[in-house]
This record gives sequence, C-alpha cells and structure tokens, in this order.
Amino acid sequence: MLDILSQLTEQLGADTIVNNANIPNEQNQTVIKETSNAIFSSLQAIANKGDLSQIAGLLQGKELDKNDPTVKEITAQVTHSLTQKTGLSSTVASGAVTAIIPKLLNALIGKANDPKDNSINISDIVNTLTGNGSAEHAGIMEAISTYGVHFGLDQNADGKVDLDDAIELTKKGGIAGMFGKLFGK
Repeated sequence: MLDILSQLTEQLGADTIVNNANIPNEQNQTVIKETSNAIFSSLQAIANKGDLSQIAGLLQGKELDKNDPTVKEITAQVTHSLTQKTGLSSTVASGAVTAIIPKLLNALIGKANDPKDNSINISDIVNTLTGNGSAEHAGIMEAISTYGVHFGLDQNADGKVDLDDAIELTKKGGIAGMFGKLFGK
C-alpha cells in the first residue's frame, strides 16, 4: 500500500509540491516521500486506535474534502511531520498538505474500489493499516467470518461478517463487545 501511496503522491504532487515556489526544488522528492510516509503513518495511527468507523468513513468511496474530520486529522499529522523532517514552515507545509491529501485519499480509495484495478483493494488497505496480515490473525478472522453469523455478529443481515459488521459492533461496545457477543458474555 505504501508503494501505491508513493506513486499517487508522485503523480498528484506536481501542482502542490513540485510547482510550489515555496518548496525548494531540491526538496521536492523529500517532501513527496515524506508526505506519503506520513499519510500512511497517520492512517495506521487512526486504525490502531480501534475506531474502525473513521477508516470505514474513508473507505466508503464518498468524495473527501479538506473539511472531513479524518482528513483534518491526517492533515495536521502530515503537516507536523513535514515541518519536523524537512524544515518547511508550517504555513508552507500546511498549504501543500491541505491541497494534496483529499486528492490522494480519493485516488487511493478510487483504485481500491475499481474492479478493473487489482493493484489494491479495500481488504488490503484494512489489513495493511491494522497489521492484520499475519497467518494467525487470518485464521481467527476466517473463523469469525465463518461462524460469526451464527452468533449474531452479522449486524446488517447480509449473510457475512465483515468490516461493516465490525463497525456496528464497535459502536455497541467496542471489540470487547464483539468478542463478548461471540463467546456469549
């Protein structure tokens, strides 16, 4: 996912980074790389908070803009990272970041939702952000998906337990509520 995010930053960064008179040309590649790294880190931090509703909100495919609360959170974190690691002023960093982040996130989600593009999908994004790519975790998630319907975990009655169901369950008591329901507590 980081590779795809880096490619998108490179493609979409022409106006906001490369052609930005306030960013010295010799720093363009550093700013592009740090922007994609910081966005990835910000997304991971949000996912690791355990509030899947923020990540799900991003993944719904709606057009994001700079006023979206999650975009604002990511923008603040990326701006801070750029000022710390590149020496750009907070005004310059904020201007570039505010302009590029909605474009990047919309492009990433667009790629993930495009059935013709198999370079990344929503599951890849969630697994990458939450670190759930391990074989052990995959086995647990497969069991929950397979048997969770029988334990009332299918919150939207679509016949499968997936991210949408997890979001609903976290709203009703967090991960502990989900596992409590699964194990009858």
